[in-house]
Amino acid sequence: MIQLYHVYKAYGGDQHALHDVTLSADKGDFLFVTGPSGAGKTTLLKLIFCAERTTRGQLLVDGINLQRLKRSRIPYLRRKIGVVFQDFKLLGERTVFANVALALEVTGRPRSYTDKRVRQVLRLVGLHDKENHPCRRLSGGEQQRVAIARAVVSNPILVLADEPTGNLDEEITLEILELFREINRRGTTLVLATHNRELIGRIPGAKVGVLRQGRLVALGPAKEIMAQHAALEVSSRGLF
Repeated sequence: MIQLYHVYKAYGGDQHALHDVTLSADKGDFLFVTGPSGAGKTTLLKLIFCAERTTRGQLLVDGINLQRLKRSRIPYLRRKIGVVFQDFKLLGERTVFANVALALEVTGRPRSYTDKRVRQVLRLVGLHDKENHPCRRLSGGEQQRVAIARAVVSNPILVLADEPTGNLDEEITLEILELFREINRRGTTLVLATHNRELIGRIPGAKVGVLRQGRLVALGPAKEIMAQHAALEVSSRGLF
C-alpha cells in the first residue's frame, strides 16, 4: 500500500525534515508514526498525500510512483486517500451533513448516492442525530468525528491522521481512537501520526514507526517497539 525507499525531504540547504527513511505499510495495516515534535511526522504524511514532493528517494502509494505522478493526476490519487487534521478544517457555518457531503460533491457523485452515503457514515461516527447542526456549535470531539466522516465517506483505501487527538481530553481521545480502529477493521489502511505513545498499545496488531530528527530509528510491531521503549526508559536517549 505504502512503500518508502531511502526518502529524503529538505526544505532548504542541508536541513532535512526526513533523512533516509525506508518503511512500508501493507493493505489493511494500522501504522502509528510517532516521535517528538519536529521529528518529521507531518512531513511524512504530506509526502504520502502529495502535498509535498520528496527531495530524493522513491515513494509509492497503491503501486503509484509519486515521483512520476503528473500534477494533473494528483487529485485522482487523493480520491483514494482520506485525511484527518488536528484542527479539523471544517466549514463552521455549514451543517454536519454539508461538510461531509462536500467530499462527494466535488467528485460529481449523484445527489441520491451522496445523501445515502453521508447518512451511513454519520451513523458510523455517531452523529446521525446532528446532521443539521452547524459545525461551529459542536464540541471538539464531535467536530473531529465530522472530520473523520468526511475523510472516509468516499470509501478511501487509505486514511492519514495527523495528531487527530492532540486537542482532545483523554476520554474523547479513546473514543476517537476506537473509531479509527473500527474503520481499520473494515479494511482501510490507516496511518496515524502522534507524539502520544500511550495510544500505541491500545490497538492490538498495530505497527509503529519511530522518527527522531527526521530519521526512522525503529519500525515493527507495536508490542515489540513499546517493550524496547520500556527497556530504554531510564535512558535520556530512549526511542521517544
